[in-house]
Amino acid sequence: MHVVVAGGHGRVALAASRLVTARGGRVTGLIRRQEQADDVRAAGAEPVLLDLATATAEQFAERIDGADAVLYTAGAGLGDAPGRANPVDRDAALALADAARLMGVRRYVMLSSMGAGSSARYPKDPLVETYLRAKGEADEELLSRSCLDCTVLRPAWFRDGPGTGLVRLAETTGVGEVDRVDVAAVLVALLAAPMTAGRTLELVSGHTPVDEAVAALTRSADPQPGHVPAPGRRTPGRRSLPSGAVPAPDMPESGPVASG
Repeated sequence: MHVVVAGGHGRVALAASRLVTARGGRVTGLIRRQEQADDVRAAGAEPVLLDLATATAEQFAERIDGADAVLYTAGAGLGDAPGRANPVDRDAALALADAARLMGVRRYVMLSSMGAGSSARYPKDPLVETYLRAKGEADEELLSRSCLDCTVLRPAWFRDGPGTGLVRLAETTGVGEVDRVDVAAVLVALLAAPMTAGRTLELVSGHTPVDEAVAALTRSADPQPGHVPAPGRRTPGRRSLPSGAVPAPDMPESGPVASG
């Protein structure tokens, strides 16, 4: 499987790249700066320069030519003004979806955030609310596109632990925490599970091995009428989110929010 990872320098993205390549797959990691390339190569992926915030669908399409799936792990986090989301948190994800349609790439896995929603409320911090709404709007739009087999993953607050390989994965899990390594493992498992398409899943640490958790969802998958997932191949100012409140997407240390 050839996977293109948007946000390829984030810590979850790098962990996912290692897992895919260790299983014989190929990864292309989209990065914003040349100095990130060595880290991406060390994870087994091929770095390709592209500024997600300004990229057009046509530019994305050039980078995903030949891919079997796309994985969106990028996130800019909190913006500068309430109501004005960073393009990386919504627009870029949709531009990548447009590119996927152009290139016939159906499988799309989206790393979102627990608490995301187009009508999300977070009165304590309007910037957090803007971020959650942007992610939610992107999620909803991606899931609505019949040309995609999209699964949305909304993990809880990230930890930097070594990973346990044990998770709880469901449409609703309740609040919690989860190691980035385990988030990466779930994302990679979902890439190979297109029968989860059309679903939004929450993720926290738990007691079920990752592969078993994803397999259970595959067995229980009930696609919407008319939606038939493809088999995973192509077809013709700086602020941090308040700790413990809502999770952030995976981001490199040099990004606007150092929480990835």
